[in-house]
Amino acid sequence: MTSYPSFIETDPQANVLNRSFKLLIDGELKSAESTFDVFNPANNEVLAQAPSGTVDHVEQAIQAAKREFRSWSALSADERAEYIAKFADALDKHKEELTTLLTLEQGKPFHSMATGEVDASIFWVREVSKRRLDVEIVEDTDEHTVEVHHSPLGVVGAITPWNFPVLLSLWKIAPCLLTGNTMVLKPSPYTPLTALFFGEIAAEVFPPGVLNVVSGGNEIGQYMTSHLDIAKISFTGSIATGQKVMASGAANLKRITLELGGNDPAIILPDANWREIVPTLFDAVFGNSGQWCIAVKRLYVHSSIHSEFVAAFAKYASTKKVGDGMDPDTDLGPIQNKMQYDKLKDLLKDTREKGYRIVLGGDIDESQKGNFVPITIVDNPPEDSRIVKEEPFGPVVPIIAFDDIDDLINRVNDTHFGLAGSVWGSDRQKAIDVAKRIEAGTVWVNEIHIHGIDIPFGGHKMSGVGVENGSEGLKEFTNTKTYMFHK
Repeated sequence: MTSYPSFIETDPQANVLNRSFKLLIDGELKSAESTFDVFNPANNEVLAQAPSGTVDHVEQAIQAAKREFRSWSALSADERAEYIAKFADALDKHKEELTTLLTLEQGKPFHSMATGEVDASIFWVREVSKRRLDVEIVEDTDEHTVEVHHSPLGVVGAITPWNFPVLLSLWKIAPCLLTGNTMVLKPSPYTPLTALFFGEIAAEVFPPGVLNVVSGGNEIGQYMTSHLDIAKISFTGSIATGQKVMASGAANLKRITLELGGNDPAIILPDANWREIVPTLFDAVFGNSGQWCIAVKRLYVHSSIHSEFVAAFAKYASTKKVGDGMDPDTDLGPIQNKMQYDKLKDLLKDTREKGYRIVLGGDIDESQKGNFVPITIVDNPPEDSRIVKEEPFGPVVPIIAFDDIDDLINRVNDTHFGLAGSVWGSDRQKAIDVAKRIEAGTVWVNEIHIHGIDIPFGGHKMSGVGVENGSEGLKEFTNTKTYMFHK
């Protein structure tokens, strides 16, 4: 078995695995008749058993949320915010256990990515509790008043992925509850434990039925997306699944928010101080082992600096360690699940068979127990190659030379993805001009992966529908309601 940090062995409260994980339905922690195994991706050993929720469990959760919606939505925003702030405080008290559990089931390094995710999540919940959607006065004359209000939708179904299971769940929970809705949350079956754990915490904070957490397979997600008593689905995941969610939600014209895949470009202009940004770009490409939708998936570097950049980038990357996330020396953890691991194996096989120049990595040591994929850099593959066109969702990146900016923009935009991108150059205005031509929901200039409570985030094209965060993100959980008064 893997050796874990001493505090897990010496502190019973920190030993998050020494528990029975349960569903949260109508304020009660419930077992299921059957369970499923959850694996540690660092060694592929069984970590714990999670309850296998059924359609009946989901139905109970939906009906509890529907019942409680009347009382919860009747509270003032300030009253709901008080509950949410208490939830943030309760999460904060258990953040070490939550971080440990996150590393064990997801793989990301405890001392960096996992700690950062949990800290950011708690901060996010607390800050969202301070936000409000004010009444908008459109007209107010001696004869007539027009007001725009934002009323809650009802029961929201949230379906979350395995790459950021804590952050992306709480991104949905906090604004959903603040705006007066209730929720049924279904975490990924690959990483259900963190959600079930903070379900236990939520049971001590919220009134019964406000937040429900049901783990299980795809069948319960499908049940949620077509259920007539669910008013909205908030989904983060793949484009293919997002298409199914949207089609299923048509049964009652659900409100839909989809945050889907990306194939994000980073453009390094010839005047960029590229030596200084190599560490930043490394993190932007390989953070979370490349398992995030907004990771840089395509590095475009001007031909005048391309060779030097590739050499420096590969040299820096070669100093980083891929390993067990519980090891304090680990920089990048394993691929979270075998399905994604096998996809990366196939992609690397195609890259080798096509004869593309692999500068670093490329060969997976399958004798290792964990789902470890080496940091891989591919130099100047053709634009129509799989390594350029597809979203690897792993520690693999092509670095592609360009000369003409107009041609480059055409290449960058020739994709059904449109999540994010970045441009790097010393001439700020020139970089901004390039950024404005990129077809994506978020484009950074001389920075990357900056998010904020008040900054809307969403994709263009097939990278998503709707936004999260900011006032626009709050409004996604509401109906616009217009009142007009004749005086």
